[in-house]
Amino acid sequence: MRTIEQLGEELGGLAGRTVLVRSDLNVPLDGTTITDDGRVRASVPTIRELAEAGARVVVTAHLGRPKGEPDPRYSLAPVAARLGELLGRPVTFVEETVGERATAAVRAMSDGDVVVLENLRFNAGETAKTDEGREEFARQLAGLADAYVSDGFGVVHRAQASVYDVARLLPHAAGGLVRAEVEVMRRLREDPQRPYVVILGGAKVSDKLGVIESLLTVADKLLVGGGMVFTFLKAQGHEVGRSLLEEDQVDTVRGYLETAAEQGVEIVLPVDVVVADAFSADAHHEVVPIDAIPADMMGLDIGPESEKVFAETLADARTVFWNGPMGAFEMEPYASGTKAVAQALVERTRDGAMTVVGGGDSAAAVRDLGWADDDFGHISTGGGASLEYLEGKELPGLQVLED
Repeated sequence: MRTIEQLGEELGGLAGRTVLVRSDLNVPLDGTTITDDGRVRASVPTIRELAEAGARVVVTAHLGRPKGEPDPRYSLAPVAARLGELLGRPVTFVEETVGERATAAVRAMSDGDVVVLENLRFNAGETAKTDEGREEFARQLAGLADAYVSDGFGVVHRAQASVYDVARLLPHAAGGLVRAEVEVMRRLREDPQRPYVVILGGAKVSDKLGVIESLLTVADKLLVGGGMVFTFLKAQGHEVGRSLLEEDQVDTVRGYLETAAEQGVEIVLPVDVVVADAFSADAHHEVVPIDAIPADMMGLDIGPESEKVFAETLADARTVFWNGPMGAFEMEPYASGTKAVAQALVERTRDGAMTVVGGGDSAAAVRDLGWADDDFGHISTGGGASLEYLEGKELPGLQVLED
């Protein structure tokens, strides 16, 4: 993949060139308040590098899942304001992605200026399923710029207009964020230091079937928590009460347990769980062994003994990849398991191990629970992209950059 420096050489310098940057600014919002600006902060270095080189930087991104038309709930206006604060320079926000106002704003730019265009997904062409459906929107985007930089790792697994099609129309390069993410994921997939321990959580095992199958050929140990663990427990013959369960995946998970045993991969499951009579912070809750989950209660976190088992399993790990919280961490009674895993990773990081927090809810959880990004080796900006890379899938947004 071409670097920004190589792109500049190809163009005879970046000064005066208009560069369209695909960033990942898909941050959680409470109204117009950003509750976790991690992805904005991760996008800053590439934007700053281009601006300081004299490029005219046009930033594109999506936010949420609008239905191909403008929706004020998903405007990038508050994100553009935060980006300006972090860059320490003015950022112009345009309430349009393509059209007369966007074109006029770009034409009015001076060297080093930064413009943020409105949410890409306000345009149906961004996420159209066919090349033909995306083509016109991609051409309109490409018509704003002289070159393209892909720096949104969280979307490189999507064949979308701003991720894939624009790169085919303009001289292009991978931004620093994408390059760093790819190198980390490559090491996890191809060259991990051992022991290599993977921690998987989150709600659904079906979201991670492919990556589980792939990791069973690479990892030494697999720790499982979160809502997905109850499908594993059911596969072992335990009753799980009203806990989240994907009944249609029980046989598949049972097969994974058998494959792991055959290949010498240790799958570590909780020995106790925190159960409650409702999905609420105020619900009655208690700790029970995994073979004693009441029929009328649901599991919402791993228990204290499981925290110890997981920490002990991680104690000698030299590489750790973590994707998915251990419980409903947003509610204090069910946050302890996620806190314990995060603390174990912090300790491994301090001891020189490679620790990777795999984006999405995991990244939000560690920040929400009070840890800083530099407490870990790497916090990925791409949950789904990270998993698909580790699964060995070809990611369209990376494939198109490899020329």
